Amino acid sequence: MKLVDIFGTLKRDIDFIERQLYKSIEGDDPLLSETSLHLLKAGGKRLRPVFVLLGAKFGEYDINKLQYIAVPLELIHSASLVHDDVIDDAALRRGKPTVKSKWDNKIAMYTGDYIYAKALMLVTELKNPDIHRILAKALVQMSIGEMEQIRDFYNTNQSVRNYLLRIRRKTALLIAISCQLGAIAAGVSKEHSRLLYQYGYNVGMAFQIRDDLLDLCGTEKAIGKPPGSDMRQGNITLPVIYTLQHSSNKEKLLAEIDTIRHQADGDKDTSKAIEYIVNGPGIKMAEALADQFINKALDALDQLPEMKTRTQLKEIAIFVNKRTY
Repeated sequence: MKLVDIFGTLKRDIDFIERQLYKSIEGDDPLLSETSLHLLKAGGKRLRPVFVLLGAKFGEYDINKLQYIAVPLELIHSASLVHDDVIDDAALRRGKPTVKSKWDNKIAMYTGDYIYAKALMLVTELKNPDIHRILAKALVQMSIGEMEQIRDFYNTNQSVRNYLLRIRRKTALLIAISCQLGAIAAGVSKEHSRLLYQYGYNVGMAFQIRDDLLDLCGTEKAIGKPPGSDMRQGNITLPVIYTLQHSSNKEKLLAEIDTIRHQADGDKDTSKAIEYIVNGPGIKMAEALADQFINKALDALDQLPEMKTRTQLKEIAIFVNKRTY
C-alpha cells in the first residue's frame, strides 16, 4: 500500500480538516489572514491531522470532535515553521517564499503568534482537561527545543544525546501527541493511547532524522530548499555529529564548518562539507538509528488490536523511513 492509498481512505475527512484549517485563520485581519494562509497554501503532508484521525479509529470516531484536535495540531506545526524561518533566515519553505522573505521578520513573528492563538482557541471546544494539559506540556517542550537549537548553532562538540533530546522536543512530541490526543478524544483506553503515543514518538524521531539526511542528500526540487540549508543556518544534525565522531576527515570537516560560519549569508558554500559527510560513515549511521526508531514504533503497533488502521499506521512508518521528500 502507498501513502496516497492510506490517505485515500480518509479523503473525505482530510478534505474536511483542510477546509477547517483555512476557515480557522480567516477573517480577523486582512494581512494576518493573508500571511497565515500563505504557508497553508504551500501544501504539506498533513501527517499530524492524519495521525489524529488514525489514532481515533481505535475508539469512537467522530470527525466533528476530532477537528478540534487535528486542526490545532496542524496550526501549531505551521506556526512553529513560520517562527523557524525567521530564526533560520530561510528564504524558501516547501519550494515557496517564506512569510519572512515575502513580508518581513516582524510580520512573520506576529503571524506565528496569531496562528498559535487560533490553535489554542479551537482546542478549548473540547472540555477534557487531559487534552489541554498534554498539549500545554508539549508546547513548553517545543519552546525549550527551539532554544536548545539556537544555543547549539555551530556547536561541533555536541553529543548524539543532545541532538536526540532536541529533536524529541522540536519534532517527535507533536507527532506523538497527535496519535495520543486523537485516541483520547475518541475514548480509547489509557494503555492503547500510551502505545499510540509510543508509536508516534518513535515515528517522529525517525521523521526528523530522515529530514536531516534529506537536507544533505536530497535535491532542491525534492526537498523544496537548497541542500545544506541546516549547516548554513548553523544547525549541526545527526549525520554531521556522527561524521565528526567517526570520520578520518574530522579536521577537514571542522575547518569547512568554521569557514561556513564566518561567511556572509549569501556566500555560504556547503558543497565541500557535504562531500566529506556523504563520503564518511555519518549517513549510514544516521540511517541505522532511524531504522531502530521505526522498529520501536512497529513494536508498539504490534501490541494494539489487529485492524485495518494498524496496517495503515505500519505503512506510514515505513514511508517515513524511506521517504525522499
